Amino acid sequence: MVNISEDRRPLPLSVLDLVPVVSGKTPADSFKNTLDLAQNAERFGYRRYWMAEHHNMAGIASSATSILISHVAGGTSKIRVGSGGIMLPNHSPLVIAEQFGTLESLFPGRIDLGLGRAPGTDLLTAMALRRNLDGAGEDFAQNLAELREYLSAENSGAGVRAIPGEGLDIPIWLLGSSTYSAQLAGILGLPFSFASHFAPNLLFTALQVYRESFRPSEVLQEPYAMACVNVIAADSDEEAQRLATSLYMAFLNIIKGTRTTLQPPVDNMDSVWNEAERNAVKQMLSYTFIGCAETIKTKIQAFADDTRVDEIMIAGMIHDHHARVKSYKILSELQIKKYEVYIRT
Repeated sequence: MVNISEDRRPLPLSVLDLVPVVSGKTPADSFKNTLDLAQNAERFGYRRYWMAEHHNMAGIASSATSILISHVAGGTSKIRVGSGGIMLPNHSPLVIAEQFGTLESLFPGRIDLGLGRAPGTDLLTAMALRRNLDGAGEDFAQNLAELREYLSAENSGAGVRAIPGEGLDIPIWLLGSSTYSAQLAGILGLPFSFASHFAPNLLFTALQVYRESFRPSEVLQEPYAMACVNVIAADSDEEAQRLATSLYMAFLNIIKGTRTTLQPPVDNMDSVWNEAERNAVKQMLSYTFIGCAETIKTKIQAFADDTRVDEIMIAGMIHDHHARVKSYKILSELQIKKYEVYIRT
């Protein structure tokens, strides 16, 4: 006789904070809110708290990502803190090794290094960051290998060393919205995170590529995949839908090329966008779950079962900070289950 057990473990949930600058406030206010959200996320039981590198965006204050990681890690005690991600083509691998070596030395066992290959900005700003766009992103694998070499204990005899950084156990994640990083993460035996919160199209393809290309390594014996989604939870579906209009307007501004702070919610988005803009925004936000606890749980559980991911990271762009904290609290209490099948004979 064969049974499939229904006893499934809770799925780990984590936080992606884009450190939004809301209308009428300053980046300094954003940093206070980020630390408060991180402290609450730790209390709610979230596994990790990541911030992403973006540049030249009026509504996002996380450009100096490593500094913010130190700010958050210093104000918390248990939750893992890291980058989701550092855009490696913008930096020298040695500098990143030194920065994250410093962070790991300050907060041992709590730092994650998530890496992306996009610029995290527009081409003009990318030029200001890099000074030269030749090979931008194309030498990602080579830069990654160089970074990992600096962090290895075997680099102690090299002419150039990362101090601090050398020999430290800093988990490296590859992040992406296509199959490139998925395949590279699989070949190297590294954990992989997909940016489905804004680039949903290749989610299932990338997860398949990652799992099929995975080779066991000293880091992982089995694939470990995470996906990021947007969640806006409130006491009612109607309240959550209203809060979500700030997120819609933020993505509408991306489409229009408009740089502005995160705007307060509106009662009717039809007064803000036209049909083509609405369709474009909704397509980008396909994996956005909005509603009360019951509505959210059903949708996220279905997402977890469909993707079979090992962890879900949650982005929550909400204008009001207290409503944002409450959204993460509601989600933390839902007990989403990991997709697992135990066969008993």
